[in-house]
Parts: sequence; C-alpha cells; structure tokens
Amino acid sequence: MSVRSRLRATVPAPLPSSQAGPPEITGPPGRRLLVQRSDDEILARPLDDAFAARAGATARFPAPWPRRRGTWEVAPDATLAVFAGVHAVRAVDPSGAALWEVRHGCWSGGCEEIHESYESYADRRDHRYPESGSVGFSADGRLVWAHVRGPLSEGELSPDTADEWLVIDAEDGRVLARADAEAVAAGSAHLPHPTDPAQMGLSIGEGQDGAPLRWGRWDGKELTVDCLDDDLCLLSLSPSGDRLMTVSHDQDALAVRDSRGAVVEALDWDAGAAIPRHPEAPADEDELPVCWDWAGGFLDETTLIASTTESDEDCGQYRHWLVDTTTAHGFVPVDYPSPVSCEPTALGGGFWSTLSPSRDVVHVWSADGPQG
Repeated sequence: MSVRSRLRATVPAPLPSSQAGPPEITGPPGRRLLVQRSDDEILARPLDDAFAARAGATARFPAPWPRRRGTWEVAPDATLAVFAGVHAVRAVDPSGAALWEVRHGCWSGGCEEIHESYESYADRRDHRYPESGSVGFSADGRLVWAHVRGPLSEGELSPDTADEWLVIDAEDGRVLARADAEAVAAGSAHLPHPTDPAQMGLSIGEGQDGAPLRWGRWDGKELTVDCLDDDLCLLSLSPSGDRLMTVSHDQDALAVRDSRGAVVEALDWDAGAAIPRHPEAPADEDELPVCWDWAGGFLDETTLIASTTESDEDCGQYRHWLVDTTTAHGFVPVDYPSPVSCEPTALGGGFWSTLSPSRDVVHVWSADGPQG
C-alpha cells in the first residue's frame, strides 16, 4: 500500500541558483512566504492560498554580510528581516537601514573578541568557517528569539555560560530577557509555537556531541527554559502547538511528543523496525543501515511526513513516508509521478514541498488517496 501524491503548485525561484541558495516556503497557511537568500539580499514574496505570488508584494532586504556568515529570518508580515551573524543580530528593513543590532560573542572557533563590525574580521582566515546561532519570530511577529554565542557586549550571565538565548523586542531591539542555553552549538534552528507568541522551541546541533532541545516560555517578565533532552532534533510542531515531531540525534528514532518532551503513547518508531527493506537494495545485502532524515513535519494535527533519503541513497530512489498517528498501521510510502531528489518540507494545511533536482523550483504536494 502507498499513498499517491498530487502536484498542487510549481513555484519558480525568484533568483538564479548560481547566485543564491535554494528557495523555501515559510509561514503557516494564510501567511506563506517564498524566501530566497543571496549574498547581497533576501527576497520575500507573499503567496496566496494556491501558492501563487501576490502581485506587487515582493520585499527585498539588503544583507549586511554574505549568506555563509550566519542565518536569517523574515517577519511574518515581510516588513523586517533579522540576520543572525557571526558577531551580532541585526534587523534590517527593505531600504537596507539597520533598525537595531545586538552584538554578542564571536561564533568563530576560540575567538574571544567582541567585534565592532563585520568588516573587522571579514578577511581573516580563522573566521572563514564560523559556527552559527539562529533567530526566530514569535507567531505574532512582535518578538525575536535569538540563540547567540555569549557574552553580550554588556556582560555575561556567568563565567560558565557559552551560548545564550535572548528574547528581543522586534520593534526596537531591546533585550527583554536572556538565559543560559546550556549548550555549545555548531548550529541551531527556532520553531515558534503556532498560536502562542510566548513560547518557542530551539533545536541545537553540537556536531557529534549531541543535539540539545530547549523549550522557552516568556511571561512578559521572565524567560523560563526547559531542557527537554540533550539528544533530540525538533523538526516540527503540530498546528495546535501541543505536539512535537522529533528525530533522535543518531537518527534511529522518530517520535511524537507533548510540549514537555514526553513521547505520546505508541507514537514512536524505530528506524530498523519500521522502515521496510528498500525495493532496489542488492539481494546479497542482508543488513543495510537505515535511518530517519532530520526532515519532515506535521501536515495537520495528526499526520506527519518523514523521509529516509540519507539511507536510501546507496540503494536508489529516495523514499518519503506519510504517518497517520490515529491508526495502528498508518505508516505508508508516498508515490510520486517521478523520483524525488531531496527531503520533504512540511507546509501545514495538508501540504508539503520538495525542490527540483536543479533546486530552482519548489514543488508543492498533497496526498491524493491510497494506492494498492
């Protein structure tokens, strides 16, 4: 049994692939954006319910540093872009004006400098391959949550703090709260609660050392951080925000959890037991390593999309999976009209996306019924 996929939209990249990173669709239903980053700018194009670009609504945000020097996020209403760089978090409007900046410790190796500007280290060989933090907007766009390397320019939380988690006023850049992230990151990603602006998930990667998962709550005065686990990657939140989709750091376990990190009863799948043998696997290979990708998410409150492309690569066609969490046997492969070449991205509302092989077109899919 498999599930047929139906192509719902084909969204071309606004910038050529030779000059920019791959395009991506962000935001929940009703507030979707097509976003693409080049070295010089971020382009954000609002999309309608059919994933078509809205006429005259494209916003461009000049970039303060090249894209390999950090991460970025665009506000839900596409009026502001925030860049998480090597030395600072900076908010930029479409004119390129820096609205505010929060400087912090350097993400490059053992550098202990508090840099005044990007230009002060732009040409330094020891700053070519920095680690990075990330930023995320709250559901209402009023807060920016930032994972940074400490200390801030005004001082550190404690001598033992490496990474800090900040809550920042998106309008004026005031740091409203800060807490020890209890991590030493190589990279991270924010996942906002879809309905509650006061809650945010933070998935941190420490390379081979682990994958700390943090959950933040801001009550207007204090930031409370729950350390849910030190070996989990947070991939997605359900539309209600009550459920989390996670994959273990070693990629052997996919699970649905509650907001405190506990596995929802029976909603965890071991890769070796759950994933069938690849149909193109060599007959003389009795045991092939199999693993979940760090990709996928909730299509609706009870349905997930997941993938196993990393372990499928040596066998042939990549495989994606739909998981119905309301049934005991809701785990089925997705049947595409032609082979896919990447992991899926959950868009909510029953949709997910993939990139074309040339990574210059986004394909939007939905399930179109079972197939025997």
